Amino acid sequence: MAGILIVAHTPLASALLDFVEHIYGHVPEDMFAVNVPPHENSQRTFIRLNEVIQQMKSNQEILVLTDIMGATPSNVASRLSSQPGNMANIQVLTGVNLPMLLRAVSHRHEPLQEIVEKSLQGGQQGVLRIRDAGKVSL
Repeated sequence: MAGILIVAHTPLASALLDFVEHIYGHVPEDMFAVNVPPHENSQRTFIRLNEVIQQMKSNQEILVLTDIMGATPSNVASRLSSQPGNMANIQVLTGVNLPMLLRAVSHRHEPLQEIVEKSLQGGQQGVLRIRDAGKVSL
């Protein structure tokens, strides 16, 4: 089972984790959130993310969801995923939204590549104009 790590600007990461707890009644095992406060040094963020990944029981496969491409959370997660000697298979998706997150949690028992594909589909299909919502099948 893959671990899921949400990394986003404060307080979004913990709010997304709270959402998962609201929907499922608990936070699933090996699911964590790391809030990145304003003005935190990216090296400090890197250290904190690495510490959380070391805590994760399912550290063979980890999906990292970040908020904004090019911002500190996604940059640090990307750097962590490509770190030489990293024993885990870490995949990073950016632009996290609630449908993406729900797909990730719902499919976390599948292989990591499947979780990535399902999460991307959920994220993309979850963004639409309301008056067109009746024309799209989710």
